[in-house]
Amino acid sequence: MEIKHIPKFSAAFLIVCMLLGSCQNKVKVDLILLSGKVYTVDQNMSQAEAVAIKDGKFVAVGSNEEINKTYQSNETLNLEGRPVYPGFIDGHCHFFGLGLQEQEADLVGTKSFEELLVRLQKFAANNSSKFIIGQGWDQNDWEDSSYPTKDALDSLFPKTPVVLTRIDGHAILVNQKALDLAGITGETKVEGGEIVLKDGQPTGVLIDNPMAMIQEVIPQPDRATAVKALLDAQEQCFQYGLTTVNDAGLPKEVILLVDSLQKAGVLDMRMYAMINNTSGDLDYFLNRGVIKTDRLHVQSVKAYADGALGSRGAALKEPYSDQHNHFGAMVTPVEEIYKLSERLAATDYQLNTHAIGDSANVVVLRAYEKALEGHQDRRWKVEHAQIVDQEDFHFFSDNIIPSVQPTHATSDMYWAEDRLGPERIKGAYAYKSLLEQAGLIVLGTDFPVEYVSPFLTFYAATARKDVEGYPDSGFQADEALSREETLKGMTIWAAYSNFEEDEKGSIEVGKMADFVILDKDIMTIPLEEIPEMKAYKTFIAGKQVY
Repeated sequence: MEIKHIPKFSAAFLIVCMLLGSCQNKVKVDLILLSGKVYTVDQNMSQAEAVAIKDGKFVAVGSNEEINKTYQSNETLNLEGRPVYPGFIDGHCHFFGLGLQEQEADLVGTKSFEELLVRLQKFAANNSSKFIIGQGWDQNDWEDSSYPTKDALDSLFPKTPVVLTRIDGHAILVNQKALDLAGITGETKVEGGEIVLKDGQPTGVLIDNPMAMIQEVIPQPDRATAVKALLDAQEQCFQYGLTTVNDAGLPKEVILLVDSLQKAGVLDMRMYAMINNTSGDLDYFLNRGVIKTDRLHVQSVKAYADGALGSRGAALKEPYSDQHNHFGAMVTPVEEIYKLSERLAATDYQLNTHAIGDSANVVVLRAYEKALEGHQDRRWKVEHAQIVDQEDFHFFSDNIIPSVQPTHATSDMYWAEDRLGPERIKGAYAYKSLLEQAGLIVLGTDFPVEYVSPFLTFYAATARKDVEGYPDSGFQADEALSREETLKGMTIWAAYSNFEEDEKGSIEVGKMADFVILDKDIMTIPLEEIPEMKAYKTFIAGKQVY
């Protein structure tokens, strides 16, 4: 038999054909991630090495070998061992408010009223607005922790209205010009809050419901201002790996603006928008039913039961330990909470109610239980669930879900026991107890009340310390969450609370390709390294947004 040798050019041709055939057998995708440490946050909390993404969704999750064998892409990202997590979800924040605050006087972190005045004068010198608006003061951070008065504001700004909102959004300091515009005098009476008086005249501090009289005279932002606010907020959030935000209370006009910007491709952030509890907005949205796009989800109403602990507006069962015969106040009457609960139970809408004090919490919990009798899988949320009487924890379940903000615990821990006393504090910021009762817990920041960073959320939930490491043993450390529980609270549990667990919250085939890549692994590094972190890269629908 004669053996024929294949010419060299023919052998090369055959190899090329084989390679081409191999490539042709592979599935073309938009993006491949390789050599990472992928925390899928699936049911088994499994880890993977690589993923493939097409048309904005995960199409495969596995090892480098598995992905390379089946998929090809023009864009492949070698993660070099970096950790990957589902995109973080902020379970309770004020996204639009964060953007607006960027255009206002920043009073966060002031250490005295004098420092506040200095910042305000600098802001006013560089702005020609007819109103001076500021945000973020907290008298608990000052050496003199009593409420300030308007006297200095009257002297510095006699002809310009000044409105300065406390860090928690439940108290404001205004000058006389603002009081005059709103028609507020020493004789003005408003239920559900307080107009603080001295010698029968307003000091300038308004707590909870009376604030609405001032807000009615503040000019609303125009469209350009609102668009800039949304884009500014988005830019900040992407730096920290946030891909979905639950905005806790938006008017109809802003929700419709968000929808238009998302559809125009201008706003990438996904939003679970809670509508304001106003008659007009309720009628508008409830008549239209649930609104759901791939970026916007409108299926909930934000209500307020009481005020905040820092301004002593939280409604308590017994008097404040540091103010005689003072109980705080319900900002929404009890009967109205029950009525709203019954109305929403007859719809597909979820009710998410702000409740800080133990009295407010039990009112909300009882109203929910009554309204939801016979209703399954409604997933109503108690926003903050901050101080709960030990005998009331049993109300929580996977149908009445606690939605909390761990940095509130580490911000308030210096003075919370002064307000509550040694016994009530045991039921405050009790995240582990809430989780054990409900089976899940939703985590958020409440920004701009707190900082935007979900890494601070993670640290506060697990370490129960401030960024200086105080206290050494952690604040009520038995209420700390594990790292796994915390990650779930920022991802899959938050998605579940939004009725979105089938589309986001974990890295699984068929789900939206929203994810964040970090330089360090928050599941393993020392906790004290976490607070200063930011995202390495952030992706929404497989598109890099940071």
